[in-house]
Amino acid sequence: SKIASSISFLFTFNSFSNSQHTRKTQTENFNKNIFILKMIQFRTLLSFYLILTALAHFETNEFTETEDCLTHIDTKSNNQEEKREMNSLISTSRLVKMVLPSRPQKEGAGVTIRRTIGTNKLDYYDPFLLLDEFNTDNPDEYLAGFPNHPHRGFETVSYMLDGKMLHEDHKGNKGLLGPGAVQWMTAGRGIIHSEMPQMENGKMRGFQMWVNLPAASKMVPPRYQDYQAESIPVVKKEGKTIKIMAGEYDNVKGAVNGIATNPLYMDITLEPNETFSHQIEKGHTTFAYCFEGSGFFGPSESSKSVQESTLVTFETQGDQIDVKAGPKGARFLLAAARPINEPMARYGPFVMNTQEEIQQAFSDFRSGKF
Repeated sequence: SKIASSISFLFTFNSFSNSQHTRKTQTENFNKNIFILKMIQFRTLLSFYLILTALAHFETNEFTETEDCLTHIDTKSNNQEEKREMNSLISTSRLVKMVLPSRPQKEGAGVTIRRTIGTNKLDYYDPFLLLDEFNTDNPDEYLAGFPNHPHRGFETVSYMLDGKMLHEDHKGNKGLLGPGAVQWMTAGRGIIHSEMPQMENGKMRGFQMWVNLPAASKMVPPRYQDYQAESIPVVKKEGKTIKIMAGEYDNVKGAVNGIATNPLYMDITLEPNETFSHQIEKGHTTFAYCFEGSGFFGPSESSKSVQESTLVTFETQGDQIDVKAGPKGARFLLAAARPINEPMARYGPFVMNTQEEIQQAFSDFRSGKF
C-alpha cells in the first residue's frame, strides 16, 4: 500500500507538474501571440503613417517645386528686366566707319574750300548733304564770295571762326556773321540769298554745312536763326571747352532750336592727351571733323588716328562718341542728326523727293515764285 501510495503520489505530482508546465507554456504562447499582434499592429500603423507622410511630402514637394519654379521664372524675368535696365545705363562707344581727308576745290565765285561730305567718296550722309571748310588768309581765295543763288528743300548752316560774312536775301533779310557766329537757315519752300565777305584782308575761316529736310518740311516758310558768339553757350571743364550751337551737352542746351532732324552741332577743343565722351541719340547719323591738331576717334581699343582737315564718320550702333586728343591737342566739330530715310532727288541748290519736284523748283525760281 505504501508503494501504491508512492506511485500514486508520483503520478499525481507528475500530472500536476505537467499541468503547471502546460499552463506556463500556454501563457507564454498567449503572451507571444499578443506581442506578435501588437507588433503587426505597430507595423501596420507605422506603414500607414509612412504612407501618409510620403503623400504629404509629395504634395508639399510638388507645391514647393511649383512655387520654386514660379519664383525662378519671376526671378529670371526680374533679372532680364534688370539686365535691360543695366544695358540701358551702360554706354557703347561707336566704332569709326570712315576716315576721309578733305579735298580742295572752288565754289561760288571762286572761293577755295575743302569738301568732305558731298564728294564722290561720300555723296550723302543722311541727313547731311554737304560739309565745306574754308580757311585762307589770301583775299584772292575768298573776296568773290557767294553772290545771289537759290535754295529749296533743305537747310544751310554757316559757322564763322575768323572774318566777317554778310548774308542778304530777296525778302530783305540781312545779317552780319562775325567771328564765332552761327546761322541756321531753313530754306524751306525757297530763298534767294548771297553770302559775301566783309573784309579785304586777314583770315577767312569757317564752315558751311547743308542738312536735308523731310518731305513734310520741304515747303515750310523760310526761317533764320542767327547767333553771335556771345549768344552761344560754352561749357568749360578741366582740359576741354565745348561750344554748343545745337543739341545739348552736360544739361546745357544749344542756341539753335526747333529743327526737324533734332541735330547736335558742337565745336570742341581738347588740351593735349585729354579725353572726351558724349552720349549720342541712338540711330542718329554722326560725324566729327578735326580742323586743328590731331586725335584718336572711337573706342580706345580700336580708335583711328585723325589729322587736320579730316572727316570721321561713325557706325550707327552704339550711343557714345569717344575721342582722345593727340600730343598737341585737338579741335573738332561734332555733328549728329536723325536720318530722314526718304527718297531724294537733287540738282544744284534744290533738294526734293522726286525729279518732278526738282523741275517744279526750277520753274518756280524762273517765274519769280520764290
